[in-house]
Amino acid sequence: MNLVTAFLAGLLFGGGLILSGMSNPAKVLAFLDVTGQWDPSLLFVMVGAVLVAAVAFRVARTRVRPLFGSAIHVPGAGRIDVPLVLGSVTFGVGWGLVGYCPGPALTALAVGGRSTLLFVAAMVAGMAIFETVERIRAGIGTHGGAAPASAGPPGE
Repeated sequence: MNLVTAFLAGLLFGGGLILSGMSNPAKVLAFLDVTGQWDPSLLFVMVGAVLVAAVAFRVARTRVRPLFGSAIHVPGAGRIDVPLVLGSVTFGVGWGLVGYCPGPALTALAVGGRSTLLFVAAMVAGMAIFETVERIRAGIGTHGGAAPASAGPPGE
């Protein structure tokens, strides 16, 4: 049941990205071009997403257990450190240069295109490099040992 729920949630999310125009890099770049031909339509998408998330997190805090799953993982406030700032800057620069971030890029794979494939390949390579560096920093090595560092909640 969890796989079906995850699949349906992903399908809903991907559909939302396509309908909103987030998987169209030209639209995203027009949104980011505040000094040129600015397209503010994605601002409404973002405000809508923040409102939906705010309601969902408020409801999640009142529940003992989720509808599907064993535990609710609500992120807490973390500290702002160098890796967080560097990751944020890298994300922003990549988004501004090509108009893709990870979710919309994966959604855009459905329609193909060489630039989309190149972006996703570079993104996957970046993830692999990050995991390798984190393993080395933790002293785990690349052939065995503990699980790699993960951005997700514990236990996933």
